[in-house]
Amino acid sequence: MKKLVALFVCLALSPASAEEIAAADLPARLSADPPEIAVLGEVHDNAAHHHNQATAVAALRPRALVFEMLSPDQAARVTPDLRADPLALGKALGWEEAGWPDFALYAPIFAAAPDALIIGAALPRDEVRRAMSEPLDRVFGPDAPRYGLDQAYAPELQAQLEAEAQADHCDALPPEMLPGMVAAQRLRDGAFARTALRALKTTGGPVAVITGTGHARNDRAVPAMIAQANPGVRVRSLGQLEAEPGESLFPDQPYDWWIVTPPAPREDPCAAFRQ
Repeated sequence: MKKLVALFVCLALSPASAEEIAAADLPARLSADPPEIAVLGEVHDNAAHHHNQATAVAALRPRALVFEMLSPDQAARVTPDLRADPLALGKALGWEEAGWPDFALYAPIFAAAPDALIIGAALPRDEVRRAMSEPLDRVFGPDAPRYGLDQAYAPELQAQLEAEAQADHCDALPPEMLPGMVAAQRLRDGAFARTALRALKTTGGPVAVITGTGHARNDRAVPAMIAQANPGVRVRSLGQLEAEPGESLFPDQPYDWWIVTPPAPREDPCAAFRQ
């Protein structure tokens, strides 16, 4: 029951003005009612999404930038000299070795807030793996109840998320892996939310969180967990979605604002599973 109540509270906190917007309108929306935390979603390899994030960051002028893509140790390597040299910064961060898309896509985000504190929110891989087999509250630690991680998802939602995880992995996962995949995603949502709140406390905000669009959902991801942990914090979420021209998307999305762009050119991610 506690989990269901928290979910409905988070949904109720979404502003009535939630809507699809044009990318050009995003700075004005952020400037009109500046949030304390902005969760800026992306499809990782879509250059347009990173351009929009950089534009949002320039408008928000955050005191802290929280990156899903960086660990705390990586973030600690950032220096003013490196920030002036994107090529050197990417190398110092070990960006290419970590498997993220080209650092050139992300460099404008760093440049958009040259004085912001850079914070890494990524968890160690062994910790994420633990979440696939151990209770989430044990992995997350003593403040798990604050983020709702001591409560199981409702069976219907759990089944939905397992089906989505299977589809995201080209229907190639063994069924027994699916609960663990859902748990790992949920653990990372909690970690990003906790890191964002710590950044807000440290710097006074505003804080911008750079993350995948799935983590930016108001209904169950980072914004929802921030709202549960600290309901007084002003949070706004941006979802960035891909659609072919003329393709119809559901009119309601679980973000305060969402932007639809053409898909990035990419190889079929499922091709390897059909060989």
